[in-house]
Amino acid sequence: MNASAGRSGRRAWRMASAAALTAAVLATGACTGGGSPAWNDGKGGASAPAEDKGPQVTAAITSPASESADVPAVPTIEFTTSNADDAEIAVTDADGTAVEGTTAEDGKSWVPAKQLAWGGTYTATVTATGAEGRTGTAVSTFTVMRKPANLVRVSSFLGDGQTVGVGMPMIVRFGRAVPEKYRADVERRMVLESTPKQEGTWHWYSPTEIHYRPKAYWQPDTKISYSVNLGGVPMGDGWYGRSDLTVDLKIGRSFVMTVDNASKQMTVTQNGKVVKKIPVSLGKKSTPSSSGTMVVIEKKRKTVFDTMDELPEGEGYRTDIEYAQRLTWGGEFIHAAPWSEGVQGRTNVSHGCVNVSMKEGAWLFARTMLGDPVTVKGTPRKLQNGNGWTDWNMSWEQYQQGSALS
Repeated sequence: MNASAGRSGRRAWRMASAAALTAAVLATGACTGGGSPAWNDGKGGASAPAEDKGPQVTAAITSPASESADVPAVPTIEFTTSNADDAEIAVTDADGTAVEGTTAEDGKSWVPAKQLAWGGTYTATVTATGAEGRTGTAVSTFTVMRKPANLVRVSSFLGDGQTVGVGMPMIVRFGRAVPEKYRADVERRMVLESTPKQEGTWHWYSPTEIHYRPKAYWQPDTKISYSVNLGGVPMGDGWYGRSDLTVDLKIGRSFVMTVDNASKQMTVTQNGKVVKKIPVSLGKKSTPSSSGTMVVIEKKRKTVFDTMDELPEGEGYRTDIEYAQRLTWGGEFIHAAPWSEGVQGRTNVSHGCVNVSMKEGAWLFARTMLGDPVTVKGTPRKLQNGNGWTDWNMSWEQYQQGSALS
């Protein structure tokens, strides 16, 4: 046999062997009764199908859109995700420095902790994570507006380090009226934290003033911190918040005064225990005291009451007063009244104030602080809300209705 014939013989043998093997496989397949072969784990086919990776995870930033300009200095970055179990947002400035902020409870928006730089450029990146580590990413780069000419001053009545009574509302004032349609957005950027935690809400007293109180009186020794993040926030008609502010303060001991017209007595309770009962004289029939819950809003060791321009001719007076504690803007005080000591506890002779003796006036003055609550009961005149810090003269349900977010 020559070499060529040998090679042909070997090829013929290999082809025959392959045909025999194929026949054997086909025969084996026929013996399975149509089932999948055991060597393929019963899955059928010569190879497994492509792995099912599940639904695609996506993320999208809906506001501000990428390349946006004139974005407010305290923007709300809104985003959506699909098929995600979790989502994280990171915001950086033009230098790549991270910007601190807070993600909303619903996980769909983010606001910075402080106003962004006027005219600055920032990048927001949202990363959504789904099952088996699948991810989706969205990026938006935007530019903050330049510093506007019209800025609204925002101020707090209370300052850092103060200690106030258990009835003290937190008070924030605006240098310009805030239109109703902007109040919800303004309120969202006002955050109050208390230790221990207590339920509370903001309440718009007027277009230029907002208060915060808890559901019940503050617990003694509560630590309070509130931040008003309004720098650059739109506040209507082309006006924007001037700056942010933060306040840290403390609630003192519980000191509550209750005045009963029926008994002509003031009951003083400190930290839940009655510590004193004081005879009083309230407003006479023509000038009754107001019934309702107030708080001490001002203290003057010595002052002068002058009603010469307020009352009818012949009824006005100008009198030196000691140990005065204001309860209403209309002029109702707790104060020492030596001229009525003989009838205190028995008869009402004042012009609407709560008269006490010199001794008891000094005792009270030495122990009270701003925000200590005073409730007067049983007089024919009802306290007008807004006449003083009358936050506690409303039920919790009524107070909640004063929130733009209610």
